[in-house]
Amino acid sequence: MKYLIVGLGNIGDEYRNTRHNIGFKILDAFAEASNISFETARYGDVARCRLKNKQLVLLKPSTYMNLSGNAVRYWKEKEGIEIENILVVVDDLALPFGAIRIKGSGSDAGHNGLKNIAELLGTQNYPRLRFGIGNDFPRGTQIDYVLGNFTLDERQKLTVRIDVAVEAIKEFVLAGIQRAMCNFNKSV
Repeated sequence: MKYLIVGLGNIGDEYRNTRHNIGFKILDAFAEASNISFETARYGDVARCRLKNKQLVLLKPSTYMNLSGNAVRYWKEKEGIEIENILVVVDDLALPFGAIRIKGSGSDAGHNGLKNIAELLGTQNYPRLRFGIGNDFPRGTQIDYVLGNFTLDERQKLTVRIDVAVEAIKEFVLAGIQRAMCNFNKSV
């Protein structure tokens, strides 16, 4: 069985450590823990590995966040991956920092990356892992907050929370979405 794990983020050094790039950071941690590396391919950087009897294709789209659907659709079709075996890892303002929510479907909740994926896949019924980035910003500064770097306090806690997200991805692949939801959709 094959899975497509997509981490959303923006390309370029200026975005590398921003809150919006947590999807890239989580996939980087997964790849490092699996002793694999990403290679540049069509529409993104791709890494492959096996997890027991499952094949995983990790994808960091090289399109900007708002156009991530092109990469997801291309790799879904190229690899012949069923929609329920796609997991999109994304930042979420509505969750406290470090909280994880796994869902099998849902709205884009105003996230333009998820909106574009839904448009190009023709459905919102695809699994996603939302990683909380909090929402401690003054009114009208949402974009600056999302595209800003994590605070010192957040950076000190980030590695542990990213490791939890990596374990959640493994649980999704090995035990299914229901089990992953039960074990990881808790408060921080």
